[in-house]
Amino acid sequence: MDRSRRMIPALAVAAAAALVLAGCSSSSGGKKAEEGADGASAGKADTPRMTVALVTHQAPGDTFWDIVRKGAEAAAAKDNVKLVYSADPNAGNQANLVQNAIDQKVDGIAVTLAKPDALKDVIGKAAQANIPVVGLNSGVSDWRDLGLLEFFGQDETVAGEALGKRLNEEGAKNAVCVIQEQGNIGLTQRCDGVKKTFSGTTQILNVNGTDMPSVKSTITAKLRQDNSLDYVVALGAPFALTAVQSVSEAGSKAKVATFDLNKDLTSAIQGGDIQFAVDQQPYLQGYLAVDSLWLYKNNGNYSGGGEQPVLTGPAFVDKANVEAVAGFAAKGTR
Repeated sequence: MDRSRRMIPALAVAAAAALVLAGCSSSSGGKKAEEGADGASAGKADTPRMTVALVTHQAPGDTFWDIVRKGAEAAAAKDNVKLVYSADPNAGNQANLVQNAIDQKVDGIAVTLAKPDALKDVIGKAAQANIPVVGLNSGVSDWRDLGLLEFFGQDETVAGEALGKRLNEEGAKNAVCVIQEQGNIGLTQRCDGVKKTFSGTTQILNVNGTDMPSVKSTITAKLRQDNSLDYVVALGAPFALTAVQSVSEAGSKAKVATFDLNKDLTSAIQGGDIQFAVDQQPYLQGYLAVDSLWLYKNNGNYSGGGEQPVLTGPAFVDKANVEAVAGFAAKGTR
């Protein structure tokens, strides 16, 4: 099988059809969504209206979460769900947002676990209130211990290991893994995975992901300091695109690889500025998280039997297969 078309085996595989997007209300951390949709999707649920809170650790300007949210909105439109979206990159503030959802007596909560210890107590409070909670995106190692019903995302360690192996195939010798949020367990696991399988040298560079000019200057300085670096590994699409600028400013010959996609990132792969990306299908994560809560409420279903996560990645996107996803990325769903 062609290397670019391979996908790392998953414990469980889920597929969801793309549906017409509907609006949601937002209490924090995102633009107010429009009410209604451009058209009705086939098979829309006639079950009683329910409310689901989606609470993420989205940082301002990180377009990855726009894709997660679109998936969640699509499921909400199909399932007759009122979706309340909120986000904060500060773990304590995120916990407060989960508490707000509990206080509002929502029917279900979908939450990311970038810093699981900070959310342990409030998730326990949701359980006491008989509100089902599912995890998505971050927390594959912790969701069961925290008592969540299900989890949708990728194993970040496995994803990092896959990227490390790919670097070996590319002939890389000295890579720097750029972490945009210190303390985020998923990002740490990615770089640790790269270190485990990459036969060359892996350096870690921490940057302030909420300050993109600072990200750019920090990566540029690193490349100027060490001209032996031949790969910059970014952990998100906006940071990879910034790394491309840093490579140019530093006069470096380093190549750029990344985790995650967006419209501009796919264009950069097409143009050769970025070599490849690891895709975890964030749209699918948002979609499945909301849909799972509807299924649990209306039919008692839960994926993975409460024991295994539903893995949505990783898979490589590079020049050989980017055309297959570019059109979806242009719509903001990949």
